[in-house]
Amino acid sequence: MRFSNTVAFLAAASGLVLAACASPAPASVTPEPEGSFKVTGTDGSVIRAVPLESFNEAWAMTFLPDGRALVTEKGGAIWLLGADGRKAGQVTAGPAVEARGQGGLGDIILHPDFASTGQVYLSYVARDADNAELSGAVVELATLSLTPTGGALAGREVIWRQFDVVPGNGHYGHRLTVSPDRFLFISSGERQKFTPAQDMGSTLGKVVRLNLDGSLPADNPFADQGGPAAEVWTLGHRNPLGMAFAADGKLWLHEMGPRHGDELNLIVRGQNYGYPEVSNGDHYDGRDIPDHPTRPEFAAPAAYWVPAISPAGLDIYDGDLFADWKGNALIGGLSSQALVRVSITPEGAAAEAARYEWGKRVREVEEGPDGAVYVLEDDEGRLLKLTPAN
Repeated sequence: MRFSNTVAFLAAASGLVLAACASPAPASVTPEPEGSFKVTGTDGSVIRAVPLESFNEAWAMTFLPDGRALVTEKGGAIWLLGADGRKAGQVTAGPAVEARGQGGLGDIILHPDFASTGQVYLSYVARDADNAELSGAVVELATLSLTPTGGALAGREVIWRQFDVVPGNGHYGHRLTVSPDRFLFISSGERQKFTPAQDMGSTLGKVVRLNLDGSLPADNPFADQGGPAAEVWTLGHRNPLGMAFAADGKLWLHEMGPRHGDELNLIVRGQNYGYPEVSNGDHYDGRDIPDHPTRPEFAAPAAYWVPAISPAGLDIYDGDLFADWKGNALIGGLSSQALVRVSITPEGAAAEAARYEWGKRVREVEEGPDGAVYVLEDDEGRLLKLTPAN
């Protein structure tokens, strides 16, 4: 009896030792999506990037109410994406464009009444019928019909043309956004011609404000001057490739400087932002341009970059997924090959908060309905979904 009790005790003790030495059961691990990678920002935060799709010179992206999205390519294609970010098919019957330099098919955004009208705005570069070396940006209003595998545009109507058409293939701008009080804003580059940005007989180098149907608002700041000036909201811009309203109703716009001096500007009715009279960059041939502080009569940028980041695409983040990003400006960087995050105060001051680099030029930035950030890489690039990684 004593022997059997001893055996039982030893057996029990041995089991305890084995149990103590056993490895714990492995935790459940969710595999990373194929091709995903992490990027550490200059502030130490880490984001996860998941590739969803690839494009040929993607230019703009906008989300539909049902979670699907539209993407434009400079060469003229308009893609419908499913809610998973994959290509479902093309939208046909869009404008025929000839992509040259920086010009081709541009922006696409929804009319504020899209749910009931199906209307969208799109911008592109049109060439003069008599001289294809002359070109200018055009904005159309059209009705979009969708199917599970694509769609088509109908009833396309030109509601705005950049004035004047000039030679060259750069600095069209033609970014679009609609204000909370239902006006259409168009960014218009100075077409690498410098002086038109200060010429009120031209819409080059301006931010234009129109009614939703393309007609002129009576309360535009220069309406009494008539002609192109009646369209102008602000002037003195160079190459504005990103424009967005914040949740507080403020309009933000960034623009490429000449040789450095890229700017993020708070857009205020009737202000002159100074180009080409002032810039914190210089001409490409090395000639100096007076800096903003030398001419206080011009509106100074809220933030500027020397060296340049070459900004393209802009979103003012308003989601909850990135808790620390709310109210920040998210800027795509071309030459900087980065997503640049800028903090903005309620008073309109701005400063770079972090930069996320993965060696690719970033053309477009959009916040998704899920709070994730979606970026389009330039050239033969990808659509990436960005989420927090820590």
